[in-house]
Amino acid sequence: MILIPAGQFLMGSPAGVGKDDEQPRHLVWVDAFYIDSFPVTFAQYDQFCAAAGRDRVDDQGWGRGDRPVINVTWFEAQAYCQWAGKRLCTEAEWERACRAGSDQLYFFGSEVAPLDQYAWYRDNSGGRTQPVAKKRPNPFGLFDMHGNVWEWCEDWYAEDYYARSPECNPVGPLDGEFRVLRGGSWRSDADGVRAGHRRDYGNPETRENVCGFRCALTLVEA
Repeated sequence: MILIPAGQFLMGSPAGVGKDDEQPRHLVWVDAFYIDSFPVTFAQYDQFCAAAGRDRVDDQGWGRGDRPVINVTWFEAQAYCQWAGKRLCTEAEWERACRAGSDQLYFFGSEVAPLDQYAWYRDNSGGRTQPVAKKRPNPFGLFDMHGNVWEWCEDWYAEDYYARSPECNPVGPLDGEFRVLRGGSWRSDADGVRAGHRRDYGNPETRENVCGFRCALTLVEA
């Protein structure tokens, strides 16, 4: 896991970029926390299934091992995190970790041309997930923050949440129908893997071959 230092950042997208649910752009403070350096892999998730007596999830025939686990529901992601002594990250934590100090469309800037160096997405994925940590990491040392798999977050989704989000450690609405997913996937275009892009139809019981997750851990001060 990688320690993400406490700090303030601009959450959301600039006016005229993305969808209404990415507005308004607003300052957010996030306390320090740990986050997995790459999405949970099939190797890790299969170990959990064996220990917990669960059925393994479908890999679509693409392979297991160090590919990111897919076809997991939000509830299954939660169960894995609890088994591992961790948790899902909040949406604000995810974006703080992804941006790594950048206020551009991607953590490396706003030009699409370098995206191939950092992300598996529609133009280079070959129509499937790819093994984790094969592209360049962001400045925090995190891999696959753009693309490969959408990542489940803890938060409920609300289109208007940014207009009422607290400034310090927001955790999302109290309830809702969908859970937030971030990061885009192997099937997304360049716009869909932007740091500010939000997926707005994450039914927590849905299994999809574009959805995975990574874990977070609260920093406990000595």
